[in-house]
Amino acid sequence: MIYFYIIWEYLGYKQGFDINIMINHKKKQKYFYINVFKIFLYSPIILIIYFLHVYFFDIPNYSLPEIPTSILYTFPEESTIHEGTWLQWPHHFQYGKQFRNHLDQTWITLTKELKTSENVHIIAYNENEKNRIIGLLASAGVNLVNVNFYVIPNNDFWIRDNGPIFVHDTMGNLVIQDWGFNGWGNKADFDLCNKVPQAIANNQNRTLVDLNAVMINEGGSVELDGRGTLMACKSSILNNNRNPHLGQEQIEAIFKAYLGAENFVWLDGQAGLEITDQHIDGFARFGNSNTIVTMNNADLLAFDVLQTDIDKLYKAKDKDGLPYNFLFLPLTQNNVTTTYGKNLGYKGSYCNYYIANTKVLVPTYNDPNDTLAIDLLQDLYPNRKVVGIDFRNVYANGGMVHCVTQQQPAE
Repeated sequence: MIYFYIIWEYLGYKQGFDINIMINHKKKQKYFYINVFKIFLYSPIILIIYFLHVYFFDIPNYSLPEIPTSILYTFPEESTIHEGTWLQWPHHFQYGKQFRNHLDQTWITLTKELKTSENVHIIAYNENEKNRIIGLLASAGVNLVNVNFYVIPNNDFWIRDNGPIFVHDTMGNLVIQDWGFNGWGNKADFDLCNKVPQAIANNQNRTLVDLNAVMINEGGSVELDGRGTLMACKSSILNNNRNPHLGQEQIEAIFKAYLGAENFVWLDGQAGLEITDQHIDGFARFGNSNTIVTMNNADLLAFDVLQTDIDKLYKAKDKDGLPYNFLFLPLTQNNVTTTYGKNLGYKGSYCNYYIANTKVLVPTYNDPNDTLAIDLLQDLYPNRKVVGIDFRNVYANGGMVHCVTQQQPAE
């Protein structure tokens, strides 16, 4: 239908009905009948163009399936017990060996710290990469107890965004949701990454809920408190490069049905800011069911968060209308410099941490504020050990600990 609308506009129907140029009713009728005739005259051409476009450019199908009105699935809050954590190990097939080599040590440390807390599920690009990773871990003295490997081709390592979303159905069964992923609005290659949830579901013989035709949704776009509240930036969801066919009301209905969200804390965010169009998990997280972990006003502004969004964040309330507690983490004191000497020109956030069973992994930047951030989080999680992991090289590519991890809840 959009093709008929475009040709209608082009042929002047809208102009013919513009009140400013209407002389009388007869002229209005004249425009109408002439353009109706032209539509039928040109309709074969329109149809040919449409089918050629579909064939060559693979237009997505925006016929939205009926959205359920009841809650079908619930997303467990991150601090609930995990069976394990998923990682996609960086490889050289997308950005080269030097890029990969700068990141290997971070994934070695992640594996070393996580394996003493829960199972670690490592995705390797191919068998050669799997063997290379095993060699790296062996050289670092990391044994493979609680470490599993899966060979699944992938484009990148941001498994939080492209990986499986584990949820419970109404019977309490753990299933995998496969939301659409399009490389953050077609900004990066994504064809392999988009297939990862299906591959994991096949490997685990687990039920897959295919939402590719329903909605594009990256895991880093949403934060859930486990009690029915979802926090997100509109810029990374209500965006024409993700979901041009959906409005806010429809998206909220989808999140209710498939994640169990009934209350929404919407920030506007900023489309075009970073590759993600401003994911929420870079600066605001649910530390637990009644606490939001974020930054003070000045640091949020320095992190490119709009003042209007800061005001909304600080006024956030849960499903019962109760205000959240807040923990404010600092930014780094200094701009971040990678281990290979590149000054990034901006400061680092500690909010993008990951909650494992017995540990909390927080990004660090060789900065004086590393210790302060760790101490503040240790107070929030007294029953877990807070561990800093040097994430400077990963941060050069835009993300931190939460972005490269994905939890699998216990059954």
